Amino acid sequence: MRGSAEVSRSRRREPLAAKVPEVTALFWVVKILTTGMGEATSDFLANGSLAVAGAVGFGGFCFALWLQFRVRRYYPAVYWLAAVAVAVFGTMAADGLHVGLGIPYYGTVSLYAAFLIVVLVTWYRSEGTLSIHSITTRRRELFYWCTVLATFALGTALGDFAATTVGLGFLDSGITFTVLIAVPLVAWWKFRLNAIPAFWFAYVVTRPLGASFADYLGKPHSLGGLDYGDGTVALAASVVIVALVGWAMATGHGVQRPATADAGTATAVPAASGAGVSPGRR
Repeated sequence: MRGSAEVSRSRRREPLAAKVPEVTALFWVVKILTTGMGEATSDFLANGSLAVAGAVGFGGFCFALWLQFRVRRYYPAVYWLAAVAVAVFGTMAADGLHVGLGIPYYGTVSLYAAFLIVVLVTWYRSEGTLSIHSITTRRRELFYWCTVLATFALGTALGDFAATTVGLGFLDSGITFTVLIAVPLVAWWKFRLNAIPAFWFAYVVTRPLGASFADYLGKPHSLGGLDYGDGTVALAASVVIVALVGWAMATGHGVQRPATADAGTATAVPAASGAGVSPGRR
């Protein structure tokens, strides 16, 4: 009887459907906006009290992921709240190692790249797939959010490395990463690159892409920016995110079809027509 009760409780906690959105053009737009918003929000908070910034970033991160794990299917508002919270906290984590511990950007890039590789290898060895269409169990969802956190931290470090260590500046860094994000699309579309590595390559690049343009808009002229202010950039990005997520909630856009979610198929990179799906190993 006790065993049956435990199994029943475990089943009640498992997702009823895929917990992540379908990959469409809207997915990539909101994803890039969350990266810019996370960068600007983190910098805005850090300009005040570092203790308060850390508490807000970590507290928001914990609350948003707690809420995401509480629901049993994909809800746009809950999912994108978690993505925003990871964006803010991931920025703080990456900046903290550089500013707080003095680790150079090439060191933080190497560290977070290694962390991402470890997470992906462990995920694949455990589940046999890295497809976001397979996020239909609690364990896969844990792997997914660990990967997302690693990509945000790595992307933050990459953006800072390109802008400062390499000396590209914010605008040129943003343009560079805009070109780079087209690489997996072309490789998948023209050269049949497997959709799963293409997706995660693009996912990592969205972070420095959005953050570079956010810094360009928000940072003062002395640093090569347009000086609109981090707070203004964060607020503007938040308004657009809320509007797009609200539209997704009203229309049901982005909810994965049950057949797609159950199949564990590979996801696709952004395409002009929206999104596609290609077979992947379960």
